[in-house]
Amino acid sequence: MALAVFDLDGTLTRHDTLLPYLAGFVRRHPQRLARLPLVLPAIVRFALGLADRGAVKSAAIRAVLGGRSRSEIEAWTREFVSRLLAGGLHEDALAALDTHRRAGDLLVLLSASPDLYVPAIGRALGFAQSVCTGVEWRGDRLSGGLRTPNRRGAEKARCLARLRGEHPGLKVIAYGNAASDLEHLVLADRATLVNGGTRARRAAARQNVDCVTWR
Repeated sequence: MALAVFDLDGTLTRHDTLLPYLAGFVRRHPQRLARLPLVLPAIVRFALGLADRGAVKSAAIRAVLGGRSRSEIEAWTREFVSRLLAGGLHEDALAALDTHRRAGDLLVLLSASPDLYVPAIGRALGFAQSVCTGVEWRGDRLSGGLRTPNRRGAEKARCLARLRGEHPGLKVIAYGNAASDLEHLVLADRATLVNGGTRARRAAARQNVDCVTWR
């Protein structure tokens, strides 16, 4: 038995998930288009090095979903996840999941994407646990602030270290797709970079991380 840790965006899925999630909600609620300029200050601060990606993520979530009810967002999440599972996953990723499942491995989904939909994807795919970026609510209404650090880069590495501590004695097998994922991939006993770009592949080769292409 091993601990098999999968990234979501670009690893299991064929594309990023947050932008399609937000864009899909805007298509169904076009009045929200008027709120998109609210994201610009965070983008400018990020470009100037005064804010991180988590601040931009939070601003985008607040602009599109801020103030909406839990039931409304959960309904959209169910639709989004259903569409994603119908055609948005790499077939090779599903095969890898099946291999780990048949081996009796403990499956963990580790993603920087928000808990608006990551746990629902995890449950649908049979993951035992989902670790992702937490979003704040005020009662029944979404505020859009982040209640956890953005689970990316060094923070993802800290999450993997915590997972190893929670499951002592288990070999850790990890999958990711981006250069930023190498921070946690190098901590695994066996790591694979999936569909990485040229820079990520070169960095992976220097750190003895396997590189594969999933279709």
